[in-house]
Amino acid sequence: MANRLADEKSPYLLQHADNPVEWYPWGQEAVEKAKLEDKPIFLSIGYATCHWCHVMAHESFADPEVADVLNRSYVSIKVDREERPDLDQVYMTVCQAMTGQGGWPLTVLITPEGQPFFAGTYFPKRNRPNMPGLLDILEHFAKVWRTDRSRLLTAARDITLALEPEVLAAGEKTTLGMETLKQAYTQHARSFDPTWGGFGQAPKFPSPHHLTFLLRWHRRQPNSSALGMVEKTLSAMRRGGLFDQIGFGFHRYSVDERWLVPHFEKMLYDQALLTLAYAEAFQVTGQEEYARVVKEIAAYVLRDMTSPEGGFWSAEDADSEGEEGLFYLWTPDEVQALLEQETGDLFSGFYNITREGNFEKGKSIPHITADLKAYASRKGLSPESLAGRLEEARQTLFQARERRVHPLKDDKVLTAWNGLMIAALARAGMVLNEPTYTAAAARAADFIDRRLTTDDQTLLRRYRLGEAAVDGFLEDYAYLVWGLIELYEATFDLRRLEAALDLSRTMLDLFWDSAAGGLFLSGEGHEALILRGKEIYDGALPSANAVAAMNLFRLGRLTGRNELEEQAERILEAFSGQVSQTPMAYTHLLGVLDFALGPGQEIVLCGGPGGRVYEEMVRRIHRTFLPGRVLLRKGLVDQEKRLAELAPFTADLPVSETPTVYLCQNFSCQAPIRDLARLGEALEAAGGFASATS
Repeated sequence: MANRLADEKSPYLLQHADNPVEWYPWGQEAVEKAKLEDKPIFLSIGYATCHWCHVMAHESFADPEVADVLNRSYVSIKVDREERPDLDQVYMTVCQAMTGQGGWPLTVLITPEGQPFFAGTYFPKRNRPNMPGLLDILEHFAKVWRTDRSRLLTAARDITLALEPEVLAAGEKTTLGMETLKQAYTQHARSFDPTWGGFGQAPKFPSPHHLTFLLRWHRRQPNSSALGMVEKTLSAMRRGGLFDQIGFGFHRYSVDERWLVPHFEKMLYDQALLTLAYAEAFQVTGQEEYARVVKEIAAYVLRDMTSPEGGFWSAEDADSEGEEGLFYLWTPDEVQALLEQETGDLFSGFYNITREGNFEKGKSIPHITADLKAYASRKGLSPESLAGRLEEARQTLFQARERRVHPLKDDKVLTAWNGLMIAALARAGMVLNEPTYTAAAARAADFIDRRLTTDDQTLLRRYRLGEAAVDGFLEDYAYLVWGLIELYEATFDLRRLEAALDLSRTMLDLFWDSAAGGLFLSGEGHEALILRGKEIYDGALPSANAVAAMNLFRLGRLTGRNELEEQAERILEAFSGQVSQTPMAYTHLLGVLDFALGPGQEIVLCGGPGGRVYEEMVRRIHRTFLPGRVLLRKGLVDQEKRLAELAPFTADLPVSETPTVYLCQNFSCQAPIRDLARLGEALEAAGGFASATS
């Protein structure tokens, strides 16, 4: 018999709807039941594609013995962390403070008032060496709740009070500057793995915000090793098992230092952030391999992660048929059954699919260790011939793999993650001159406007099966505004810039901390939790405060509104004490600092549209790596008045039939530019890297 989760839309909650545990979704009904029956709350937070969430669900939540203890002594609440990042942030902070680590599933025991007295992550049903069992934990605290409750309540209050300064990001303010950027670069250099790329030891995460920061440092210090660290890491990730060599897209992280064995789930936000990193690497280096990876990620997202309505789905699970990674694994016999003998041998040799295997049960994760040219030479083939045969074979294996049992797809649409993907596809469309990507980004933006924007122009967070729900959080506003700014600069559709400005104003109204500066994760209208947190640390997702600050700087430069830049500066100031201590942990905010320190460029393209010179001017600007530039377009008659209202400084710029670029840097404007050669020289003089020449 289904529990109270059966009416929810979250795939994660629905996975637990048939558990014998009497689950409740987070809400007043569960809290009132806990108060009425005088019980503590068992709070379990996870997400649909989480492997260890599946394990704990199978071991414990589907088990009648565990369910009996929970139903008798607790009120049990399930939360999808992707729907409720506010709850996840508060109780993950609790877990990290109490245990020194965190992760999912997140297991917390709280009072009916929400105050925590125990926290952890995965627990087996019964005790194991160095790991307590869930049954013993539940029985112990149920007894203490009955016999010595005052001790638990005192501990819960003390934990909550101790966390408040950390969650609110209290700290001494200082001045961030070039030395902060240099310190972060030094920390990256010390942490860099010169053998396999990436930073730190296993498990190893893609961390694209580290790479985009290093590309900005390389622009300032071309003789540093920043670009080398980026290229080593990007190449190693693409060649490793972290990348799905058959169907494209990146897995969540690598459990080893070599990028070989991934945790097989695929997250939309990883695809977005890695698209941005590879696109910028292509701009800086002109290396076609980085452009190819951008195209591969986009192919995966547009094929497998895009809803018919245009929004982007959230994730794909690591497990299928009850086994992690099974969908992605191969044996030589499986390859040979699909390909003729010689091609099968070529493919298995190149992608390291062996009899011994490199994963469980003798199966192999396809990955690349050989140089294509060297491998072709050994096989007596030209590189072009080998590449063609490998690609044909990959497509054959992909079609066969499509007939396997697929991992679960988490098909909810999250506003925040869609904002990241909109930004990534818009940027990819600019850099690669690929209108298909820009069109997909525009379609997703329209979907959010249609389905996840309320009548009063505030955002909702989640859409699934026709239902939009949950008031938007800071990251929903910040990430979507990022996407809209990129989309404006890709298309010059003024609606996108207008929407970005409107949403930013709403964001400041809802989330700004007028006392200490910075932005809260939850808004004025959200449910009051035990803590109202702020976040600046970059985890798997970039800090929403950092993204918001960058948006405000860019919008300020695009429109000439100094008050927006001043608000961005206040965000930098609010978190300056934390950032100055360990700048490597805040690299997205350091990208904001890099922008603020300048030199920045304001570029206005007038005239057109149409014609070879105009189109090439747009392409030349789009493909140049100038992270401090903003780009406006003047010359579309139907937008002329609206543009002048948004950006008054454009009103006096003349428009002629000849396309003209106005480029300003450091509060000084150059002479109008009307030919491609001069434009290229001006962009290069501004410190830009161009991925190709006309």
